[in-house]
Amino acid sequence: MKRFAFGSAFALAFLFSSALLVAQMPKIQYWRAYDRTGIGVFETPKTAGADFSGVALRIGGGFTQAYQMLSHENYVSSLATKTKADSANMLYTIGNGFNNASANLNVDAQLAKGVRMHLALYLSSRHHQETWVKGGYIQMDDLGFLGSSFLDDLMQNVTVRVGHMEVNFGDSHFRRSDGGQTMYNPFVENYLVDFFATEIGGDITYQSKGFLGVVGVTNGEIKGNIVPLPDSLGGATPAIYAKLGYDDKIGDDMRLRVTGSVYTQSQSPRNTLTWGDRTGSNYFMVMEKAMQGTTPSTTTSQAWSGRLNPNFANNLTVFEFNAFFQAGGLEFFGTYNMGTGSASPAEHVSTKGDRSMSQIAADVLYRFGGEKNFYVGARYNLANIEFGGADPNDASKYLMSSVDRIAIAAGWQILDNMLLKGEYVMQNFNDFAATDYRNGGKINGAILQAVVGF
Repeated sequence: MKRFAFGSAFALAFLFSSALLVAQMPKIQYWRAYDRTGIGVFETPKTAGADFSGVALRIGGGFTQAYQMLSHENYVSSLATKTKADSANMLYTIGNGFNNASANLNVDAQLAKGVRMHLALYLSSRHHQETWVKGGYIQMDDLGFLGSSFLDDLMQNVTVRVGHMEVNFGDSHFRRSDGGQTMYNPFVENYLVDFFATEIGGDITYQSKGFLGVVGVTNGEIKGNIVPLPDSLGGATPAIYAKLGYDDKIGDDMRLRVTGSVYTQSQSPRNTLTWGDRTGSNYFMVMEKAMQGTTPSTTTSQAWSGRLNPNFANNLTVFEFNAFFQAGGLEFFGTYNMGTGSASPAEHVSTKGDRSMSQIAADVLYRFGGEKNFYVGARYNLANIEFGGADPNDASKYLMSSVDRIAIAAGWQILDNMLLKGEYVMQNFNDFAATDYRNGGKINGAILQAVVGF
């Protein structure tokens, strides 16, 4: 933990000293800002946003420090006497206090007109105590260096990305917290099922008159892998994703965006799309067992507290439908997910076959003040997942469990690159097996976060 604390202190000092240089940093073309001006941006638009004046390098970052006041309980909490199995399901003891800080480092380089490189590093995170790379990619919005008039015309509406990058599945990943970069998320935590992955591949985005389309292909894994799956398992297959939608102004200070996305992979050694990001959740140690067998639970190992992972690691087909509406200071963002998959080849070919999941989420936000630098909001999130246990009423079916969450949030945008936000959360775990530690589970309480993004 000393290494972690030192890394957090170093990251804090680095990010705040770097913030002094923001005004001197060059502008990057076709780029999403890390401060307030990046809120509400989804795919980078087909407007340059800056003139090209030569190769340029920009250093930016994100920093988040939280104070947590959460409590939790499960079926064991109310038992006067406990069996051995019950004792194994006792929850980790938590109280009020500061969580370990998270920090990101962003490096953006303008390589040529309409060509940029992005590299993101996690300097300090809950799941990893060392600095490590999230990913990096090249984005091309102008191919003028090839001297082709046909490509010049085509690139008026096309964006190409290639590298180890965040998969553009759905729209919710544009509004989520990612390590120390939490400026885009008006709430503290992400959705119950946090669809997010960085994979190696490429995608093409087409935007014209409000209409947009995305198609991409990746290796379907969080990292490179040259070890093939046995032919008996069908071998590893590429992951394919696509998106169609509309995003445009529909009146004075009004905007509508609707999209539908799909992601599918028929065979993978370890797909992580339903796992969420590798940094961990923003709710520390809620609904975590005190012991993992004979080993005490830790904030590092049990890093995804409060989230749900359907574990579609072997194969999956998932959909996401989103709607975003903004009128003045009022914002609505809705999400619906549905999908099927399995954790292993054995489960995939079993009698029950693939498991299913669905998720709905609705965010309502109101921004107010002279510069709309204050906001209040509410979120409802419900996930239904077949985790793998048999339904006690029908052994031929999986048991369907559900979790619901209500979050009330408020925020103050102190500066474009500084945000203070808070959230009160109520989360319930329903229809879990009697011996599951999440049976009767509840999470309640508040969290405050101080955020810097530049």
